[in-house]
Amino acid sequence: MKVFRTLANLPSFKNAVVTIGSYDGVHVGHQSIFSRIQQLAKEIDGESIAITFHPHPRQVVYPKDKTLKLITTIEEKITLMESCGFDNLVIVPFTIEFSQQSPDEYIERLFEIFNPKYIVIGYDHRFGLNRQGDINYLRWHSKTKDFKVIEIEKKELDEVAVSSTKIRTALSEGKIIKATQLLGHSFFLSGKVIHGQKIGKSIGYPTANLKILDNYKLLPLDGIYAVYVHIDGERFGGMLYIGNRPTLEAHNEKTIEVNIFDFNQTIYGKIIQLEFLEFIRGDQKFEGLENLKAQLADDKIKSLAILQKKN
Repeated sequence: MKVFRTLANLPSFKNAVVTIGSYDGVHVGHQSIFSRIQQLAKEIDGESIAITFHPHPRQVVYPKDKTLKLITTIEEKITLMESCGFDNLVIVPFTIEFSQQSPDEYIERLFEIFNPKYIVIGYDHRFGLNRQGDINYLRWHSKTKDFKVIEIEKKELDEVAVSSTKIRTALSEGKIIKATQLLGHSFFLSGKVIHGQKIGKSIGYPTANLKILDNYKLLPLDGIYAVYVHIDGERFGGMLYIGNRPTLEAHNEKTIEVNIFDFNQTIYGKIIQLEFLEFIRGDQKFEGLENLKAQLADDKIKSLAILQKKN
């Protein structure tokens, strides 16, 4: 898959089949739509093209709205889109200026750049200044241009919307297995390894503390998780903690730290990726570090059992 992060200097596409959307999660609902796009492209000996936006339009249009939480970062989306078989992914840098285009300007630019044979979009897709353009407007333009509009109908789009909502809900409740089923792939979390207080190391469970680089990334329920840890192309087992460390009275900031099994490398400054397998337990306050240590021993046994089951 070719990835383009700007609209400048794009190549000429052959018999383009284009879809446009944010596609957060790239989940099973999206995947069913994408398979049809691949089939259309195959039928006309064309290229499949997914157009998405970064940052997410809501981040730009409503910068003070902090409620937006995304299932996938843009880098995760790129990996997942490639697994869906797209020939091309075009990431449009979304800006206020871009949002100010009239629907006519939007369509003219779309055709100037992509010259699509098919545009596959949802019945409720809106575009242009104040979201004035819609699928009927595209259909009206199709009478004078050589392309067809394929509508993703309300029922199917509603199912996709429900899937996104269900995934976010499942993650917020720690229901990782359910989220994985709805996604059709694992949920991932990436971050940069930073220095912590070394408390885990002092009780025999050294951890890599993570700084999440995308503030809009959705975090699952606080607690302990069995995970795979991906570092420089290698995969390790581990157990992850997300929470405010209530056992430590002086600590009230959200911490994300992972104990990597059978691992003793120095990885400060590296970007590592966590692949969620199962939820072990919720966050708890313990009476002292010895009690916490005893619980972590039990958590590790459970995590190792889950990892053994996955292998």
